Formats: sequence, structure tokens, C-alpha cells
Amino acid sequence: MNSFLYSIPEPTRTNDLCLFSHMKNNVFQFNLKTKQYYCYIYQLKKVTQKLAIVKKIRILIVVFDTEIKGYEIPAFRGAIVEKVGRDSILFHNHINGNGFLYKYPLIQYKCLNRKPAIVCVELGVDEIHKYFENKSWDIQISDRWLNMKIDRLNLNQFTMQVGNKRWEYTITNWIALNQENYQKYLTIESLAGKLLFLENILKANILSFAKGIDWMVDKPVEISIKDLRKARPVTLKGNKVMGFNADFSSNVFLPNYIGLGKSVSMGFGVVKSLNIDTIKDY
Repeated sequence: MNSFLYSIPEPTRTNDLCLFSHMKNNVFQFNLKTKQYYCYIYQLKKVTQKLAIVKKIRILIVVFDTEIKGYEIPAFRGAIVEKVGRDSILFHNHINGNGFLYKYPLIQYKCLNRKPAIVCVELGVDEIHKYFENKSWDIQISDRWLNMKIDRLNLNQFTMQVGNKRWEYTITNWIALNQENYQKYLTIESLAGKLLFLENILKANILSFAKGIDWMVDKPVEISIKDLRKARPVTLKGNKVMGFNADFSSNVFLPNYIGLGKSVSMGFGVVKSLNIDTIKDY
């Protein structure tokens, strides 16, 4: 009983706060055998489930006033990691040198309009100071030094939701297929079948993102790929893999510039809204 109550997340909305407080303070006053107690427990669970569904996340986008090529993103990432040190796990998602942190990356490296950028999600927003507390922000990529002055810096808070409306997005360099499902994809003959296959993978990518930010999705996720451009090979860790560019709609709200799919920390699978009312320039 105690462990259940202490595990309940504190509410953030005023109208739920009073009910939550009243329940938490009085639940022990009831006889364990009474129907009234069980009714209270049922209501308490409904409130806490409701609170868990409402998820707000912070996203910080830092764009630097210099230029890199898309293929230089891994080198950009490596230079930032060297600057902050290997002890800062969120910057590189590796554990004890060889181990890998299998969790949605909260610090992602991008190339936006030819400029290097870092997208920080939730805890990543708190961690990025480890780079900026350095006396010099300049980094070396290949044979040149980059003067890392900030071009733009945007910090926003978003309320995650699965709604009744449809949001329109584009996704670039989306690595949807691993070796196993790539072979399955090749066996599908019809375009409709290929689209359905990719839609299910994109749905799983969105749910993986939700899990990574501790968001409990309470409704079915709907995906519809509207336009699938010809896949092209992209280089990932020295290997050629298939990268998709596509337009899709979903009943899930997704913030600009987050990544979906594989290797999002290195700039793959960048999502951007096509809805005029939600587009925010970086």
C-alpha cells in the first residue's frame, strides 16, 4: 500500500491537485474491508493514469554560426563529446567504453540549413551546459577548426498529445529498415503493401520516442504516408543503408527537428511539421 502511494507522480494541474491531495491524505482512514475504500482506490488510480497521460517536454535547439556537410555530423558529434568528456553519457549514449545505452537519445546532432545544430530533449536540456561551460567552444573537424558562435537558440515546452486532428510532417534520411525487415520489405511487391509495412515501422518509432521521454500514449497511433520519395543509400558507420524521405500524417503531435528511427543522434530521421500553424523556424 505504501509503495503504491509513494510511486504516484505528483499532479501538475490545479483541478487534479485538490482531488489527489484529498485522496492521498484520507485513503488510510477507511476500513480495508469497506466498499468505500475500494471505490476511493479506483478513483485514485483513474486520476493518476490521467496525470501520466499529460506529458510536457522541453526541447532546446542550438544552431551554430558556421557550416558543415551532412556527412560530417558524426565528426561534429565526436568533437563535442571530446569537449565535454566521456563521462557525460547523454552526449554519446555509450556505457563503460563498449556498452551502449539502448534508449532514445536526448542529445541529437543535426545539420540544419548547412549549419551544425544540437537538439536537446528533456534531460538533455540540463546536460548541455557541460559543453557551454568550457572556456572555448571551438572544435576541430578533420583538418579545420570551427568557430562555434551561436546563431540561434530556441527553448520551448510542448504538450505531447494524441488528438482527433491530423498533423502533417516530413521526415528526411529516415533509416527505417534493419537487415531483417529489409529482406521482408524486398519481398513485398505492391506499393500499398510497402507503404503499410513502413507505416507500421514509423508507428513503432513514434512509440519508441514516447517511451524515451516517459510519455504514456493512451490512444492508438495512426500513421498515413502521403508521399514516399525514392529511397537512396546513406552512409551509416561506414556501411550503406537505405534512407527514406517521406511526407506523412499522424494523430500524434511531434515537435520539430526530433529524430525517429535508427541513429537519430547523428542526424537521421529528422521530422519537421508541414502545418503552417505549428512551424517554428530554428
